[in-house]
Amino acid sequence: MTSTPVHESSYASRPVRTHRRRVLLKLSGEVFGGGKIGVDPDVVAAVAREVAPTVEEVEVSIVVGGGNFFRGAELSQRGMDRTRADYMGMLGTVMNCLALQDFLEQTGVDTRVQTAIPMSQVAESYIPRRAMRHMEKNRVVIFGAGAGLPYFSTDTVAAQRALEIHADEVLIAKNGVDGVYTADPNIDPTAEKIREITYQEALQKGLKVVDATAFSLCMDNKLPMHVFGMEGEGNLRKAIVGDKIGTVVK
Repeated sequence: MTSTPVHESSYASRPVRTHRRRVLLKLSGEVFGGGKIGVDPDVVAAVAREVAPTVEEVEVSIVVGGGNFFRGAELSQRGMDRTRADYMGMLGTVMNCLALQDFLEQTGVDTRVQTAIPMSQVAESYIPRRAMRHMEKNRVVIFGAGAGLPYFSTDTVAAQRALEIHADEVLIAKNGVDGVYTADPNIDPTAEKIREITYQEALQKGLKVVDATAFSLCMDNKLPMHVFGMEGEGNLRKAIVGDKIGTVVK
């Protein structure tokens, strides 16, 4: 009796991890608006120019916020249903994703957008293994539409996506602050910058620079986080390649 051969195509198709550093970069929507409503093309182009040179040595994925269009929590405070407001915010993130994709491709970087809410005419659906394949082929993957669910902050989505694609580190780019401080440096002049801190310490001290749920998710899964400031020429590039700027949380 002839034995039936065992097909191992499912195993062969599994992503093979390269030896390159893999990161997930979280960008707030306010970055894209340059402090205004909508997208500032000059700002997005500047972001693309900093990310582009890193792609040959680092596998890069990006989670983008939508605060330059809508903030679900703020809209709900004005009487709007929170669930509907959050979905509006998710759609705002997709507009930012498409803008960043365009400017990255203008620099010659192959880019894919994946969204948690299916919208096949403009983006791929979120599939972690496909995202990893793209990165292995020097493509930047931009994740949009949050988690596809209300009540999840972009910080938390960034942590979740980083874990699912097996990133080495999640990078949190901040506006108006260049790391984690003992207090808000924009309010308290005695606030001191912290170069390195544990997740446990950050949670115990109630540091608000990153969402507490994101802190907890990374802590439970031993994923390092790097919090740094957007301001400063080359900061994005430095963080992506692993230079020690800002604050390391682990």
